[in-house]
Amino acid sequence: MPAVMIQGCGSNVGKSMLVAGLCRAAVRRGLSVAPFKPQNMSNNAAVTIDGGEIGRAQALQALACGLEPMTDMNPVLLKPESEVGSQVVVQGRRIATVKARDYAALKPSLLAPVLASFHRLAEGHDLIIVEGAGSPAEVNLRAGDIANMGFARAAGVPVILTGDIDRGGVIAQIVGTQAVIDPDDADMVAGFLINKFRGDPRLFDEGYRMIEARTGWRGFGVVPWFDRAHLLPAEDAQDIGSRPVGRGVTIACLELSRIANFDDLDPLAAEPGVRLVMVRPGQPIPAEAQLVILPGSKSTRGDLAFLRAQGWDIDLAAHVRRGGHVLGICGGYQMLGQLVSDPDGVEGPAGQTAGLGHLDVTTMMTPDKRLARVQAVHVQTGLAVEGYEIHIGRTSGPDCVRAFARVEDRSEGASSADGRIVGSYLHGLFASDEFRAAYLSRLGVAVTERSHAATVDATLDALADHVEAHVDVCALLACAR
Repeated sequence: MPAVMIQGCGSNVGKSMLVAGLCRAAVRRGLSVAPFKPQNMSNNAAVTIDGGEIGRAQALQALACGLEPMTDMNPVLLKPESEVGSQVVVQGRRIATVKARDYAALKPSLLAPVLASFHRLAEGHDLIIVEGAGSPAEVNLRAGDIANMGFARAAGVPVILTGDIDRGGVIAQIVGTQAVIDPDDADMVAGFLINKFRGDPRLFDEGYRMIEARTGWRGFGVVPWFDRAHLLPAEDAQDIGSRPVGRGVTIACLELSRIANFDDLDPLAAEPGVRLVMVRPGQPIPAEAQLVILPGSKSTRGDLAFLRAQGWDIDLAAHVRRGGHVLGICGGYQMLGQLVSDPDGVEGPAGQTAGLGHLDVTTMMTPDKRLARVQAVHVQTGLAVEGYEIHIGRTSGPDCVRAFARVEDRSEGASSADGRIVGSYLHGLFASDEFRAAYLSRLGVAVTERSHAATVDATLDALADHVEAHVDVCALLACAR
């Protein structure tokens, strides 16, 4: 089973991007390639062809491989619901919600499904490119590990360790990792990469040689900063907020504490006529915003309290009085209603919370979770919309008479009488080019004829070119065994 694993010296060192680039580069060599991440922690999930959910980064990597996302590509997904607890999704299905201290006891039982998914995936492909999670240097978490060296050792997969030079201290990142990990874990490391270099990479030649000399590991390259990364779907909400800001019509999105499936914003962020603003905690909603988006949330009632603590409920009411538009997606849709009830404590403590009252609907949380790819028709324009649903709870009320869309034989979503406030459970709707253009035109955005899917695909090709130019890809892939 030829495979190689990209691990990082820390979180957000660019592992996901490197794996996507390596996947596309390997596919262009005529190989059948699949991505794999044993354990991911993200509230930005994708619905798979086999009806489950995986991390958004693995869905992008699947696209780089020319594959449909499958649950085996990310067999364990942790979705934080509070500061101390996460929903545990195994092979696409939620099995429990556990506190962080209890997850350590659960981890050893998850190695078997992780290896089962890996072996099934490997049976159908020439090469698996694996992504680690966090850092193997977190040796306090090594017992029962399934995300990094625990998996690498169990599956016999060689490791390439990646350091992020942009955050500084990259020599210490890599040399220090070797110093603290178990010697048998260190033996799994075939070499290292330096990522996110700004400027002339040759300026790091001395540091590069120093790492090789101190660790005995070979270097596979220094990868400069990839300027087009903002055109690819982001897995971290911080990445959305750090993208280049346009100069067009302002669309504001509230950065909720448990924001989920914020890839809904990617097609908007890439529009030249849109100025997408992520409203951070403590910041006001911009008065000039034409549209305010309440995004998905992993904890609707918790984020309602968070939203009110920021004063955003007051800002949103003022925005509505000024004639502004509001779009609530999934959890954001639930928040716009009159009431959110959770009598069984599905998302947290049992109880109910008053909604924002901008739509005449109520939501009842239920244990069953809807996971589905959908094809819909936007009621107002008659345009086709492709998207997906990934939510718990059922929403109903008088405003549902004015549906947002039709999905097969049922109405979906709700609208206010004047049509300025809309809620929908459909994620990914702005990836539908004709719908996005029509929706933005109503807001005064000067839209261009642009295919979001083609933009992402072309950017993956550019990423592969970037990796090929700065990494010894042939030598790195030859490490696979």
